[in-house]
Amino acid sequence: MLNKARKFHITTFGCQMNEHDSEIMSGMLVENGYEKAQSRDEADIVIFNTCSIRENADKRFFGTLGQLKKKKIEKKDEFTVCVCGCMMQQQHIIDTLKEKYPWVDVVFGTHNIHNLPKLLTNLYEQHKKQMEIWPDGGEIVEGLPAQRLFKHKSFVNIMYGCNNFCSYCIVPYTRGRERSRKPEDIVKEVRALAEDGVKEVTLLGQNVNSYRGSGIDGTIDFTDLIYMLAEIEKIERIRFMTSHPKDLSDKLIDAFRNCDKLCKYIHLPVQAGSNRILKAMNRKYTKEAYLELVKKLRNAVPDIAISTDIIVGFPGETEEDFQDTLDLVRKVGYDSAFTFLYSVRTGTPAAKSDNQIPEDVKHERFNRLVEIVNESSAYKNRCYRGKTKQVLVDGVSRSKEGVYEGRTDEFKLVNFKGTPDITGRIVPVKITDSNTFSLLGEIE
Repeated sequence: MLNKARKFHITTFGCQMNEHDSEIMSGMLVENGYEKAQSRDEADIVIFNTCSIRENADKRFFGTLGQLKKKKIEKKDEFTVCVCGCMMQQQHIIDTLKEKYPWVDVVFGTHNIHNLPKLLTNLYEQHKKQMEIWPDGGEIVEGLPAQRLFKHKSFVNIMYGCNNFCSYCIVPYTRGRERSRKPEDIVKEVRALAEDGVKEVTLLGQNVNSYRGSGIDGTIDFTDLIYMLAEIEKIERIRFMTSHPKDLSDKLIDAFRNCDKLCKYIHLPVQAGSNRILKAMNRKYTKEAYLELVKKLRNAVPDIAISTDIIVGFPGETEEDFQDTLDLVRKVGYDSAFTFLYSVRTGTPAAKSDNQIPEDVKHERFNRLVEIVNESSAYKNRCYRGKTKQVLVDGVSRSKEGVYEGRTDEFKLVNFKGTPDITGRIVPVKITDSNTFSLLGEIE
């Protein structure tokens, strides 16, 4: 079968970094003559971009992968199965694939997605399975094409890897050490995106606050980079994620006040509200220091929206520790929070702890936390009623016919009636109602 006749489909598990990696893989394949399929069922090539952050993601991946065995055995060389991403950087996962899924054709990791077209070519020419896992990232490859989900907004990777080694997290082992892109390469990419109609960019990194780029004028830090990108005329909004509290500088907080294009929203993962647990997590800040950061952010921009990540049931967590977390959640008053049950990750220090929390205790605490978080989210959203907000329209709602959806500066999801011509535009929407997770409005 010729390349141009082959159709591919990518299933993505996990974070925005993975989503953007999938956009790049899609762009490379289209550039190399492959066609994009609308579903796995009609694809000749199926690619799974995996996530290793939690055990549930592992189970979902293996469960979905197993569903393809019958089709692979029936169609043989006419059907190609590829797996990549963070899970592939772990030896025990590779061992499982070899033992239980020997029919998988191509396996590669997080550091060499740019080699996907070559791996497929080798597979078809050599009729031999391809496995290529790089232990580290090496040089950053620039200029890779990407097929974006939206015409008007785009992810932009500014750095790769992580140096923080939180005791529960597998990312430094799967994504490698921190590597920052050159600022001129980032500016070049964003200029090209702007010329292609992009109005909003989201800067991505495991910890964007530790970005360090070498430029003509010396070292460029993350805030410097934001101001550089804000000078690009057609870019109207700049977002970023994720931030580590220990590296959130006064300089960046000032940028929220002074840079009009920087959206008034920050995702600031706290993970826990107990100083004892934060120390065990190797987070390198205290509850008090985190609350001080929130105070500074709200002094700079009173209506800034703040979201977070919280882990429930970390090894050794007592009821008192959990109460400290609930206390912090109440004091901050989050706009939203991603809440997770602690998941044992093989190879991390926390996985070796003998003081694991029983599942029933974790779930009971989780339910209490979610109730408080949802109350906070609902209250924050009610405060938008009667206000007119500028909304970047993403398109038709996936759940309601004739309804469009978009995001405010504060990353609030808004649903409203509209027409196809407003997609990709920033329009004024008066907020008429709200619920826990979104706003309702009317175009003015």
